[in-house]
Amino acid sequence: MQSIRYKFIELILIFIVIPVSYTFDFSPILKLIIGVLGFIYVTYILLKVEKNKFSINKNLNWKKFWKSTFIKFLIITLITSLFVWFTDSKSLFIVVLNKPKLWILILLFYSLFSVYPQELIYRTFFFQRYKNLFKNEFVFILINAALFSLAHIFFKSSLVLVLTFIGGILFAYTFKKTKSTLLVSIEHAIYGCWLFTVGMGTMLGFPS
Repeated sequence: MQSIRYKFIELILIFIVIPVSYTFDFSPILKLIIGVLGFIYVTYILLKVEKNKFSINKNLNWKKFWKSTFIKFLIITLITSLFVWFTDSKSLFIVVLNKPKLWILILLFYSLFSVYPQELIYRTFFFQRYKNLFKNEFVFILINAALFSLAHIFFKSSLVLVLTFIGGILFAYTFKKTKSTLLVSIEHAIYGCWLFTVGMGTMLGFPS
């Protein structure tokens, strides 16, 4: 399981074959089973092969993290607010204003049950498992971001692919600096929740 060949085959199956297969029309239950089995496999590899302890680093630089995230968040809020205003002004904050209970429910569910598994797979697992396969760190981050974007190909939206590629780069750099699944999950949740809040939920597959 530690050979280069095995890892490359594993990478192709988990991060290319499975996401692309989701674009085909077959049973949603089968898709769910494939996803669950894939997540179980990733967890097993992290625990038994990579010896990940899933512990929280007590020496995390929270002040630096919040400062960096806040600056990026301000830029994201400005750009996305203008984007929604000019492309579909009726959707601006539509869920917050009209369905506040749904808004809160989606934010909680998304943060707890979607963000963390994504970051566990695409940052923790990917970085621990495949970083040594790529000599160029910049190329490695681009590949990580591209594969993270590919994971959203089933939405069949070019906008989603662009946004998730940009997000993938941001999250990859955060994980590279912090080595923390917790911090990158918090950052991911903040940006994702904002996109839903500002009115881009329908574009990104959120119920609205």
